[in-house]
Amino acid sequence: MKKENELKKKLTSIQYHVTQENGTERPFENAYWDSHDQGLYVDVVSGEPLFTSLDKFDSSCGWPSFAKPIEPLTNKLDKTFGMHRTEVRSKKADSHLGHLFTDGPLDLGGLRYCINSAAMKFIPVDQLEKEGYSEYLHLFKK
Repeated sequence: MKKENELKKKLTSIQYHVTQENGTERPFENAYWDSHDQGLYVDVVSGEPLFTSLDKFDSSCGWPSFAKPIEPLTNKLDKTFGMHRTEVRSKKADSHLGHLFTDGPLDLGGLRYCINSAAMKFIPVDQLEKEGYSEYLHLFKK
C-alpha cells in the first residue's frame, strides 16, 4: 500500500493507470507517438533505460513503436479482450509498457514494440549526462 501511495504521488493519473493498472492511452493523443527527437526513453517509474530514438519508427498506429529494446524486457501472454497478445513489461519496476507484435519492418527485424508514451520519460541526447545516463551517449555517436 505504501508503494502504491508513493507512486500515485509521483506519477500522473494516466502514467499510473498505464504502468500499474495495465492501461492504454489513446492513440495519436500521447506525447511521443510522432516525436523524432534523438534520445533515450526510460521507464517513468524506475528510470530503467528501455529504448533509443535510433530504434524508433513510424508504424502509423498512434503509439511510439520501436524495433528493439536496449536490453531484453519481460514478455507475458496477455489474453485480455479475447485476444492473444504479448505484453511488454519493464524488468526493474515491472511497469506495463505496451505490447509486442511481429508486424514491424522486416529490414529492422520484423518486431514492433508498441509502447505507451505514459510509461516512458524521454531524455534528449544533450541531457543524457546531466540526467545520469552518460553511458548511453556512445549509441548516438556516428
